[in-house]
Amino acid sequence: MSLRSEDSEEKAEQERIKKYFDVHKPVFWSSVVLILAMIVITLVMGEQAQKMFESVQSYISNKMGWLFILSVNAFLIFSLAIAFSRFGSIRLGGADAKPEFSTMAWFAMLFSAGMGIGIMFWSVAEPIYHFLSPPMAEGETVEAARQAMSLTYLHWGFHAWGIYAIVALSLAFFAFNRGLPLSFRSVFYPVLGDRIEGWIGDVIDTLAVLATLFGLATSLGLGVKQVSAGLNHLFAFPDTVWLQVGLIIGITMVATGSVILGIDKGVRVLSEANIRIAVLFLIFMLIVGPTIYIMDSFVQNLGHYANNILTYSFWTETYEGSTWQNGWTVFYWAWWVSWSPYVGMFIARISKGRTVKEFVLGVLIAPSIVTFLWLAAFGGTAINLEMQGIGNIGAAVEENVATALFVLLEQFPLGFITSIVAIILVMSFFVTSSDSGSLVIDSLTSGGKLDAPVGQRIFWAQTEGAVAAVLLIGGGLNALQTASITTGLPFLFILLLMCYSLYKGLSEEHQRKIERKEQKQRDSYKELISNLVRKQKDETTE
Repeated sequence: MSLRSEDSEEKAEQERIKKYFDVHKPVFWSSVVLILAMIVITLVMGEQAQKMFESVQSYISNKMGWLFILSVNAFLIFSLAIAFSRFGSIRLGGADAKPEFSTMAWFAMLFSAGMGIGIMFWSVAEPIYHFLSPPMAEGETVEAARQAMSLTYLHWGFHAWGIYAIVALSLAFFAFNRGLPLSFRSVFYPVLGDRIEGWIGDVIDTLAVLATLFGLATSLGLGVKQVSAGLNHLFAFPDTVWLQVGLIIGITMVATGSVILGIDKGVRVLSEANIRIAVLFLIFMLIVGPTIYIMDSFVQNLGHYANNILTYSFWTETYEGSTWQNGWTVFYWAWWVSWSPYVGMFIARISKGRTVKEFVLGVLIAPSIVTFLWLAAFGGTAINLEMQGIGNIGAAVEENVATALFVLLEQFPLGFITSIVAIILVMSFFVTSSDSGSLVIDSLTSGGKLDAPVGQRIFWAQTEGAVAAVLLIGGGLNALQTASITTGLPFLFILLLMCYSLYKGLSEEHQRKIERKEQKQRDSYKELISNLVRKQKDETTE
């Protein structure tokens, strides 16, 4: 056999392998080994794993809570400063780029990716928790109700979306305007230069994979706990860890099918369906619930939140000496940070063609306002019923937080049907989170490729489900929270450096924009002079 023939066969074999498996080995294998190690340790430790998770969560929250709080405020302020600065007119993808998706489709995918499962789980439970045991007021009072809604707005509003905006804008800018791979290492090119192609870039992308995977596992775990609790509440199914694991397996298989279809046929279609169902769900509550109370509370909550945003967002329990924030604000900020690689990259992929200002304000305002209305409708209604002594929602939250939404729905017409719709909506959000998360992780572990082989997407969809299942087996809600906080801490430093790198990149782009404009003016001037000279010659010849 000739050497040419052997080379040809070797290339053909490589192409066959790449059809199913085309990865950036340092990132892919490092991520797989670390994830596998976590799974093995959790399963081997058994009951001891839960105690370990509680200790780790407590240690990080007590020692580094102030850093999370300060940094998340910085991200929100920085994103707004970028939007209203001289960089606001820069268009992602270049001056002639056009948006790939309509504004409504864009908003639908933003909301589905960013908040879907979490807002279903906590929209009733969290306001009730804060109403019963507020950190800065007496429980079950009017002031407790105001504080409960404002704190819930704080956790689900502008601060969370400020994190997403920074990450998504950074990824989109360096991918679409600089032509770099859609990968986290690319964001640091202004700081690291060509070194992003070495081990430093591999470490950055590996941390992004781990943060994404565990942030996703937290959301998926919460979603499955709610579905399991709903099935137990409605049909008396045993609400056990093994039922939750079975649900994860089943829903993950559906997510795998969506992953195979890709972002346009799978993720987009499901996201739009989610939003339609969610809007109908919200409208139903607005109609059958205390409509005037909901709208009144929505307006008043916005005012109270805006009036107290600085106090609440910079509060660190310094003088109270309490640890309330460990399980709430610090957990949320760590969750959003660990969730940000997934949401950020997903938003970046769907946002080409939008200006920086349009992008930042769209990401910050539209999902936040919808979230606030949702919280007023469901959380506000729950507080209203609790203040009247109707429904005993508070007792349900204390017994099993995952049943809160279903107990609320029982207080209104068609409660059984709407509870089934709620379960379907949670599962649908599970699927969109899983499949879009798989696309993101696949891009990170394949060196920034936008269309990596389908086999890899399937692998990551099933890995996400496996990690969520192991965390539930190993420690339940504490394990899920610890996974977010532990992976969120190292990634927090990456996001802080990202802000500087983005500023530097936008500054260079703005300077190039000025230079192109000046060059265009010079060219126009030269053309004008040339035309005048030509005209004068023609007149002289005549």
